[in-house]
Order: sequence, then C-alpha cells, then structure tokens
Amino acid sequence: MDSSFTPAAQIIISIIPIVGIAFAATLIFFALLWKHSENKASIQRGTYKPAHFNLKVFSLLTGLCLIGVGTVLTVMFLILEPLSWSLLGGLIPLVLGLMLIIFYKANPKFKQETDEQRD
Repeated sequence: MDSSFTPAAQIIISIIPIVGIAFAATLIFFALLWKHSENKASIQRGTYKPAHFNLKVFSLLTGLCLIGVGTVLTVMFLILEPLSWSLLGGLIPLVLGLMLIIFYKANPKFKQETDEQRD
C-alpha cells in the first residue's frame, strides 16, 4: 500500500507541529507574564510571600520517580534489543534518579535539618 501524499498535504502536515509549538510558546509566555504581574502587584501592596521550595522533598520524589521509570525502560530495552543505543533511553533516567537520591543522602544541609527536627 503506497501512502504518497500530495505536496499540499505534506506542507499542511509539516506545518501542524510548528503551529502547535507556537501556540504552546504563546500560552506559556502569557502565563508567565500574568504571574509576573500578580507578583509585582502583591509586592506593591506589601502582601508578597516568596514561594517556599522544598529541595529535600523534590530531590527524593524526583529521584524515586526517575529510578522507577529508568528501571522499567532499561529492563524493557534489554529484553527487546540487548546492548544497543536504545538502552540509553532507560539508563539515563535511571542514573539521574540515582544521582538525585545520592544528593538527597549526601547533602549535609539535609542532615542538619533532620537533626534539628529531632531536637
């Protein structure tokens, strides 16, 4: 079955992702602009509270998620086609997850926070 498309159809098919990316970029830009104007207005009113980002929980949760995804992908790629370049698709998230867990365990600031919470 030959699936040849006309040149007009090929142009339309190739434009669809470009338009989608442009719309997504526009949406993200205006969302960031909206957030910036909200922050600016709350600073002027004196009601601004900076966002608290818990790096400890983020590194643990992201590390565990990446280890899970990386393990599943690595096993799947090993079963389908052992020792190929596609194996990197599983090894990269696996190693990134391991690095985040090592960061979580090795960071002395996290250990100090845990010791302070016990006291």
